[in-house]
Amino acid sequence: MVRPHGLRGEVVVDLLSNRDERHRAGARFLTAAGPLEVTAARPFQHRWLMVFAGVESREAAEALRGAELRAEPLHDDDALWVDELVGSEVVLASDGAVVGTVVAVVANPAADLLELDGGRLVPATFVVGHGSGRVVVDPPAGLLD
Repeated sequence: MVRPHGLRGEVVVDLLSNRDERHRAGARFLTAAGPLEVTAARPFQHRWLMVFAGVESREAAEALRGAELRAEPLHDDDALWVDELVGSEVVLASDGAVVGTVVAVVANPAADLLELDGGRLVPATFVVGHGSGRVVVDPPAGLLD
C-alpha cells in the first residue's frame, strides 16, 4: 500500500492484478499485520483507492503504509499461469508436432510471448489448449519457420 488518502481511511493501493475479484467488496488480503477485507474500491489515476473493514481514520490508514497485500490464488481453468507454462512442451494443434519447450514468458503490450528453446516466440493468443506440461498452439502459417 502506498499511502493514506483523505481523512476517512481510504488507502492508495498499487494493485498488481488484472482480476476484478481483487478490487471488489469482499475481497480478502493477507498482510504481515493480519487480514484485510475490501469494503469499497475505485480506480484512482493508475492505482486504486480502497477502503478496508475496520480502517476508518487517516491514522489507521497510515499504519498500513508500505504493507504488502497477498491473496489466495484464484482457480481458473482457462487462465494461463507463467509457472505452469515454463517447462511445458509446445505442440501444434494441426498435427501434434512438437515445436519446442517454453523457457520463458515475455511480457509484450499486444500479447505475452512464449519464448521457446531455440529462441522462437509464439504469442499467447495462439494457445488453444494447455495442461499437464503441454501447451497446444495454432499459429498462422509461417510463424514458426
